[in-house]
Amino acid sequence: MLVRGILNPHINSLLARVRHTNTLVIADRGFPSWPGLETVDLSLVDDLPRVLDVLAAIRENFVVGAAWMAEEFVRENDAPTVARFDQALDGVRLTREPHDEFKRRVPTATGLIRTGDTTQYANLILESA
Repeated sequence: MLVRGILNPHINSLLARVRHTNTLVIADRGFPSWPGLETVDLSLVDDLPRVLDVLAAIRENFVVGAAWMAEEFVRENDAPTVARFDQALDGVRLTREPHDEFKRRVPTATGLIRTGDTTQYANLILESA
């Protein structure tokens, strides 16, 4: 029985299949789904869990080499929120691009983890190092 780290067997399985330069999506509650893309839905209620909760948990054992976010995130959120995301991605090459471009990357991801986050455009695509 697992006693520390990620306890969810679906997330553990998904993370184990992400290889060098493969991507993983962590999405807010309103993010669309893609047929055929494995999705682990962790949403419980509004803001539980949040994207940053999932990011912090997976960074314990997942090396992120690059990340993408929608550039609209900066426009739609206050400076403290943007700073929390920037801090959580410290040391990771972060690219912000138009949301439509961001969504074009999603179908090639190994999987998607959906959260209950209500933060506007709080979606991340993480590339394994």
